[in-house]
Amino acid sequence: MSRLGMKIVTTPNHLKFYNAIRGAYPDIQIISNCDGSSEPLDHPADLYDFHIYNSANDLFLKKDTFSRTSRTGPKVFVSEYAVHVDGDTSKGSLQASLAEAAFLIGLEVNSDIVHMASYAPLFVNDNDRKWNPDAIVFNSWQQYGTPSYWMQTFFGESSGAVIHPVRLNSSYSGSLAASAITWQDNEDIFLRIKIVNFGPNAVNLTLSATGLEAGVNASRSAVTVLTSNDSLDENSFDDPLKVKPVKSGLPSAAEEMQAMLVPHSFTSFDLALDEYGELAADM
Repeated sequence: MSRLGMKIVTTPNHLKFYNAIRGAYPDIQIISNCDGSSEPLDHPADLYDFHIYNSANDLFLKKDTFSRTSRTGPKVFVSEYAVHVDGDTSKGSLQASLAEAAFLIGLEVNSDIVHMASYAPLFVNDNDRKWNPDAIVFNSWQQYGTPSYWMQTFFGESSGAVIHPVRLNSSYSGSLAASAITWQDNEDIFLRIKIVNFGPNAVNLTLSATGLEAGVNASRSAVTVLTSNDSLDENSFDDPLKVKPVKSGLPSAAEEMQAMLVPHSFTSFDLALDEYGELAADM
């Protein structure tokens, strides 16, 4: 289900509520449940609500949705997103998580207008399923995170980061999605380059960061990869960590470095910096 292209006309009651709430509580942010991504709303609001449930392929292609959205008017609350189509996911596959990661990268690079986002249901009791997928599955004594849960950890720990421009120069760019941010973890500052390789081919890239004011500290740099042997692999109670991020050192970390993206993967390069200025990343 997608609300893209849906046109909803409000009733006069909306303005009555809006004006009354705004007059009594001017600090409250009012969210419209009408989609304003493709055309302007016909009513005032601080944010509008956007839902999207698609196949993995379709959600991957929606990664640029908010690059084409007007920068004026209400901001965006993506209150529900997930891959939710039979055949793409049973209880949450790697493929689904990669499509969702590409979509989230699209939200991240458009965070001037996308102010909030939340996944489809967070928890599900495996004995009382009414929806697939969910991020965390439990029963009376076990629990595990789906690949989509692990995917979101790539974004959560660097929340509040500074976005930098990215240019992708690859014959496989149609199957890639990337972002570059700087973020601080205690006293350490990192340039984090996140890249989704949604395709079945390994991709070799030259990562080149321009605008660094200091060198990259290779000893404190790292790379984290979320992948598996099969794009439809899922986690389960029997194998709760079948699909999980794997973090390792990055001794080759530098302002310009070679990188290889394995098929069907989400990779985060964390380059430790001493200082940073206006950065850009070429790939």
